[in-house]
Amino acid sequence: MLGFRLGVSQSYGGLLGSMKIRNIEVIELEMPFSRGVDNKGDVGFLNWGKLDFCLIKVETDNGLVGWGDAFSFQCRRPVAEAIKYMIAPRVIGLDARDPVKINHELQQGLHLFGRYGITLFAISGLDIALWDIAGKIAELPLHALMGSASITPVPAYASLFRYEDSELVTDRVKHAISLGYESIKLHEITVSEVKAAREIAGPSIPLMVDVNCPWTPEKAKLMALAFKEYDIHWLEEPINPPENFAALAKLRAETGLSIAAGENACTVFEFKKMMEIGAVDYAQPSVTKVGGITEFRKIAALCEVYGIQIMPHSPYFGPGFLATLHLAQVIPNSGMIERIFIEPEADLFANSIYDPKNGAFGVPGGHGLGLEPNPDVIKTYRV
Repeated sequence: MLGFRLGVSQSYGGLLGSMKIRNIEVIELEMPFSRGVDNKGDVGFLNWGKLDFCLIKVETDNGLVGWGDAFSFQCRRPVAEAIKYMIAPRVIGLDARDPVKINHELQQGLHLFGRYGITLFAISGLDIALWDIAGKIAELPLHALMGSASITPVPAYASLFRYEDSELVTDRVKHAISLGYESIKLHEITVSEVKAAREIAGPSIPLMVDVNCPWTPEKAKLMALAFKEYDIHWLEEPINPPENFAALAKLRAETGLSIAAGENACTVFEFKKMMEIGAVDYAQPSVTKVGGITEFRKIAALCEVYGIQIMPHSPYFGPGFLATLHLAQVIPNSGMIERIFIEPEADLFANSIYDPKNGAFGVPGGHGLGLEPNPDVIKTYRV
C-alpha cells in the first residue's frame, strides 16, 4: 500500500501538477424507504423512519472530485460535525494522492477523542473519497488499481429487517428466495421467527441470525442452543458488549455454532484481538466504520493470516457500498456481500447497482468507485 502511494505521487505528480485538497463538503441526506411489508410498528432499535446518508465530497485544486460515505444511521448530525470541525481543518491543503498517509495521521492526531464510533466513521468517509480520487488519477476502476485484473461475481445474501412477526418473516424469506438469493440473514431475537424462516426456506438455504448484541453470555448460550435446532449458518453478535471477545470465544466453543462479529469493531487492532482469542469464524469489517478502505485492507490481510473468513458488513446505498464491491474483487476469498432488504425511495446512483444478478454482485467499471451520485437525488433529499 505504501508502494502504491509513492507510485501515484511519482507517476502522476508531473502529469497533473498540484493535487492538494481544496475543499471538503459534507452532504447530509434523509431518504424514506420501504420494508416491503406492513409492519405492526417500529421495532426495537431498528425503528428507522428514514435512511441517513453522510456523503463527503472532496475537491482537489486541479478539479478532481472524490466521493466518500461515513456511517451515519441515526447518528448523522454528530458524524457530519466531526467531518467539518475535526477532519476538514486537518486535511485541507494536503496532497490528495496520499490516502494511506492521511489516514494514519488522522488516526494518530485524533486518538484523544476515541478509537471507535464517530471519529472513525468520519475518517472512514474521507478515506473512501481519497481512494475514489486515486482511481480517477490512475484512470482505473478502484479494484483494478488495487490489483484485480478481472471481475468475479461475488455471492449476495439478503439481510432482512427485524419484523418480530413470524408471518412477516415468512413473507420476506419467500420473497428473497423468489429474487434469487441463495443465503438469507435474519435480525430476529426469538425462536418462533427463526423456526418460521427455516420452515419456509427448507433445508438447503443457509440462514444466518444477527441479533445485534442483546444478551449476557449466559442468555446468549441458551438462545444459541435454541437456534441451533434450525441449522443456522452463523450467529452474529449475540453478546453485549460486542467487544467481549473472550465471552464470544467461550460461546463458540461451548455451543459449536459459528460466530460472526466485527461490524462494531474499529481498526485492525480490534480484529486482531478477536482473532487471537478465537472469537469468530466470520469477520465483518464495515468500510464506513473501521477506518475506510485503507483500514479494511489491513483487516482483509489479517483474515488471511488467521484463516478467518471475511464477510463485509455493507447495509449501505452510498459510496460505501461501491467501495465494498471493489474491495471484494481484491480479496482472495471474499465471502458474501450483504444487501440490506429494504428499498430506498430513490437510487443515489444513476444506474442501480443494488440488485444482484443471478444471486451475485459485480462491480462498476468506471474510474475510481465507478459511479457518480445523482445530483437530482441529492437535491431532493438533502437536509
